[in-house]
Amino acid sequence: MLKNDNWHVNHKRVERIWRQEGLKVPRKQPKRGRLWLNDGSCVRLRPQHKDHVWAYDFVSARTHDGQPFRMLTLVDEYTRECLSIDVARRLRSDDVLERLSWLFATRNVPGHIRSDNGPEFTAHVVRDWLAKVGVKTLFIAPGSPWENGYSESFNGKLRDELLNGEIFYTLREAKVLIESWRRHYNTIRPHSSLGYRPPAPEATLPVEACSAALHSPQLDGKHVQLLT
Repeated sequence: MLKNDNWHVNHKRVERIWRQEGLKVPRKQPKRGRLWLNDGSCVRLRPQHKDHVWAYDFVSARTHDGQPFRMLTLVDEYTRECLSIDVARRLRSDDVLERLSWLFATRNVPGHIRSDNGPEFTAHVVRDWLAKVGVKTLFIAPGSPWENGYSESFNGKLRDELLNGEIFYTLREAKVLIESWRRHYNTIRPHSSLGYRPPAPEATLPVEACSAALHSPQLDGKHVQLLT
């Protein structure tokens, strides 16, 4: 993030300041082998392109009054983009269908969707609807959250970077802050697996291009007003 702001700082100095300020230093994760069957075939389908495999899961938290609420997180495994985070006191299979319907209509229809075996995902109404639109379901083995690694990794970042450091006094406040964090995660926060670029950076026009456009003789007063 410092490099993106044109800072020229040695990474060791940044790490030293990070520790001095008492910020959390991520622990190195142990390497895990692939999941193989006895016949040598791989269990886990690897995403090959955008909208090839989506993954969704539930995350739980509480507001300041102790009341629980749930979040339905949905990510694209290939681009690492968080497609949506639904926040409500209760989320059921109908809410899952509503969110998927909106994403299919406004974004694209994925080839596969990965999830655990929660009742909201394994409900017949959800599975039948996905089959009708041509989306294949990938259910992980019970008690094996590492098989849904992309979703689990995102949920961990959500909890470490937001949920563990914020007090939500109301559900509405939680919705606003969580959506703001999602936009920051997609457009600004660098991702190590993407060459330290955000999953969906905002398209911006360079300053030189804006200046040239403003001074173009082909622009009339109306267009200049729109640009400024």
